[in-house]
Amino acid sequence: MKFSIGGPLKLAFRPWVEGLENIPAEGPAILASNHLSFSDSFFLPAVLERKVTFIAKAEYFTTPGIKGRMTAAFFKGVGQLPVDRSGARGAGEAAIKSGIEVIERGELFGIYPEGTRSPDGRLYRGKPGGLARVALATGAPVIPVAMIDTEKIQPPGKLMPKLMRPGIRIGKPLDFSRYSGMEHDRFVLRAVTDEVMYEIMKLSGQEYVDMYATAAKRQIAEAAKAEKDAEKAARATLAQAEKQAAREQAEARDAAARTEGRTGEGTAGERTGEDPGEQAAEEQAPEKRAGEQTGPAAG
Repeated sequence: MKFSIGGPLKLAFRPWVEGLENIPAEGPAILASNHLSFSDSFFLPAVLERKVTFIAKAEYFTTPGIKGRMTAAFFKGVGQLPVDRSGARGAGEAAIKSGIEVIERGELFGIYPEGTRSPDGRLYRGKPGGLARVALATGAPVIPVAMIDTEKIQPPGKLMPKLMRPGIRIGKPLDFSRYSGMEHDRFVLRAVTDEVMYEIMKLSGQEYVDMYATAAKRQIAEAAKAEKDAEKAARATLAQAEKQAAREQAEARDAAARTEGRTGEGTAGERTGEDPGEQAAEEQAPEKRAGEQTGPAAG
């Protein structure tokens, strides 16, 4: 991955990095990063000399088709670990077990405490599961990492990336040995996770939202659906109003046409009708004229 993808990636995007000295040259460590884009899992390993093993959702390994097989081959080739997220408890236990195995091999274990990509570029509440339990079970240091502007390079749903410089800030290692043996205390797990998220927030400069990113995504999806339904209802109402207006206009035209027809008939009658009085006078006129003509002769 470093030679075939990492080199061209650094050449094309020229990512800037701060805090490389905080990555140990050897020995185990946990890299806890914010998660803005799918490309986060490419840029961070590309700038490090050591291998980083992330846990990845099982869909990347099981999707059918040519694209699915290519994706699975890539993730297996770079040593990523599949985790089934269909069951919350089972997925969490699998992630913890995988992380502990990586740490026990003396390697770097990468994890996104938010559990999923940020839907809007803000930093969301960390999940108190894999990160804190692996750290307390192994004693490995936790190194906070902030990815900068990677969501602008490849926003969710976009296939082609935009050429621009992302940034990576790596903080100082955090030691949680004071909580050794307390990996099953939920208040301790919450405290460890919140401390790590606070350091990530300082490194990234992101606005912090005290809710899980999965809940935020659900709210955004529900709001988008409600907006779409409202637009659909508005279009239906407008179409109904247009139909009603068209009917009323047609009825008005028909009424006007009928009125005009009746008026035309009356006018024609006025032009062709005869006065009965005038007709009777005309009928009597020949008799009168005949009397006038024969009257003197009779006399």
